[in-house]
Amino acid sequence: MLIIDDKIISADVLEEKFLCNLKACKGACCWEGDSGAPLEDAEVDILVDLYPKMKHLLSPIGQQVIEKKGVYEFYEEPEENGTTLMEDGACAFLVKDELGIAKCGIEQAHNEGITEFKKPISCHLYPIRIETNENFDALNYDRWDICAAACELGKKEALPVYKFLKEALIRKYGEDFYGQLDAAAKEYKHWSE
Repeated sequence: MLIIDDKIISADVLEEKFLCNLKACKGACCWEGDSGAPLEDAEVDILVDLYPKMKHLLSPIGQQVIEKKGVYEFYEEPEENGTTLMEDGACAFLVKDELGIAKCGIEQAHNEGITEFKKPISCHLYPIRIETNENFDALNYDRWDICAAACELGKKEALPVYKFLKEALIRKYGEDFYGQLDAAAKEYKHWSE
């Protein structure tokens, strides 16, 4: 475990290896699970405003579900807002490319210059999940069997989770935090060898 400011970082974030392998998993994290992608309060407002500008990028079924339910739902378990799911459990913002690989319609809107918002931070930070309370954020590595190919590729490339998620961690906590994390991870590795 590592503590930086008001953040507690699991040792797994430093030690485990990870590199998404979309050719293998086809983006299964976008259609597996029991609830939509967790959303911060500000992200709910962003998606409400963004949807009319980007709905043409979504599948007809995704559009129908969002028109009926809205861009987010409240999930009893884990007691948070998340992206709306389609009947088959897939995120309503999911789009598939010509190879059948799941992509994020929100990220596609970002890539096309429709919005500066890239995608929900919970998606960008995966496989890190953040538990927040009034005193600190706990950053934990989330193990999921659908990510086995990402773990294998991460090991092959010797890429720690925190380095794989550099852009997302900087987006969430800033350059200074990431610099401290990187320095502490190098020191941690030195002491753990």
